[in-house]
Amino acid sequence: MGQAMAEYSTLAAVDLGTNSFHCQIARVVGDQIYPLDALRDPVRLGAGLGKDKRLDETSQERALSCLKRFGERLRGLDRHTVRAIGTNTLRVAKNANAFLRKAEAALGFPIEVVAGREEARLIYLGVSHSLPVSGEKRLVVDIGGGSTELIIGVNHKPQKLDSLFMGCVSYSLQFFPEGRITKSAMRQAELAARTELQHIAANFSRGNWRYAVGSSGTARALAEIMQLNGFEDGRITLAGVDRLRSHLIKAGDMSCAELAGLRADRAPVLPGGLAIMNAVLLELDIDSMVVATGAMRQGVLYDMLGRFHNQDMRDVTVSQFTQRYHVDALQARRVGALASELYNKLTAGIGAPHEDASQFIAWAARLHEIGISVAYSGYHRHSAYIISNADMPGFSRMEQTRLSQLVLAHRRSLRKIRDQLDPETDWTMVLALRLAALFLCGRSDIAVPVTGANASGRKFRLNLEREWLARNPLTVTALRDEIQEWEAFGFDFNVKPLPELEPADLIPA
Repeated sequence: MGQAMAEYSTLAAVDLGTNSFHCQIARVVGDQIYPLDALRDPVRLGAGLGKDKRLDETSQERALSCLKRFGERLRGLDRHTVRAIGTNTLRVAKNANAFLRKAEAALGFPIEVVAGREEARLIYLGVSHSLPVSGEKRLVVDIGGGSTELIIGVNHKPQKLDSLFMGCVSYSLQFFPEGRITKSAMRQAELAARTELQHIAANFSRGNWRYAVGSSGTARALAEIMQLNGFEDGRITLAGVDRLRSHLIKAGDMSCAELAGLRADRAPVLPGGLAIMNAVLLELDIDSMVVATGAMRQGVLYDMLGRFHNQDMRDVTVSQFTQRYHVDALQARRVGALASELYNKLTAGIGAPHEDASQFIAWAARLHEIGISVAYSGYHRHSAYIISNADMPGFSRMEQTRLSQLVLAHRRSLRKIRDQLDPETDWTMVLALRLAALFLCGRSDIAVPVTGANASGRKFRLNLEREWLARNPLTVTALRDEIQEWEAFGFDFNVKPLPELEPADLIPA
């Protein structure tokens, strides 16, 4: 991500939503993004999620067919300029990992799955860029296919974020099977949504914001249908929602609901979306809601633009965590600098290292001791747990997992973490971080005289000055233990001239 922005005049965002997949391609001019092309496919991935929380083959085939078409349109773009995001259905599906491997092959680009609050942040970023600059607090409500995000923010900065496990696809399937609508079913759906909203109503109800904004497909579809049928003037209000609600209940079935502006692909999920919207208006005391054009895909584009302009939200998050957990910043910098130096030396002869390695080593070094605030004993486990489970704005779930695994592996037994690490783990990164923490355990500035290093497969070689090793007997002992640790884990790790040193050669500390 350190590439110069001048190289990239085109960016693309792919949103793998529960109801629809979107592909947004845009041109970059300075700090602004201008749309070039937009593709949409009502895949309804969430409809293929069974009671066993597994995606069925039919829904997967629909999704893969769509992603192949998107991939054709994106062909030729640099991988740095395309970001694909998976949301609620891919958060909950038990076979999501297997599907994602096929999906990435179809699209031709990596796919990240983000947590609910990160989805909310990206939604707000997209919506805020489509609205006039204002110093007033606004509430953004995004009713998606499987989740509903609520955000309060000012200008481009979100202040409160939440994600609720309810969406137009899941609610339509649960309460309105095969499009059948009854007054009782509508009431049950609305009560279920209001129950979900009660947990966050105190923070998101009127009094916490100046005006309300609806985003994404459900809000736009409801506003357009209500306007075209004379129920409202383009806004979303309780009166307009109530008229549309009565119309659907009277029709009794979506196939009989004659409504201007109702697209065929929106009809199966409209009643669930309507029930949730009615609950939102009632529970949060919203009189009127305007509809924005921005959505998560625009937020993804602006987030990428920020990364290119050295305004990476992930760096901000890491800085906030180091402050929150009272990290020894000087020690974190020492470890990060030495780990990066060691990694670069080890990988110098094997071509291009992992392109994100320097970022992840730096983040891991800054966060590897946050667990000390819980307890020093086993602090690496506490650090890894926090990273894996906390809300970390800017990070995808995969990135949090990777960072958590790197921190977990930075000390103590490697055997204990064998089953927790990704098969594609860059073990050279792990070694570099472990060695940096080992050399700097005294928490002081020291120069480690590395005269040579290389990594090849499961073989590591490190050369240190003999005189320096002789003057640091504690480090010699620690290195010998480290060599045994790697050997037990199936690696060949050799530190020269360590085998040649005799006890008499060591100068007492």
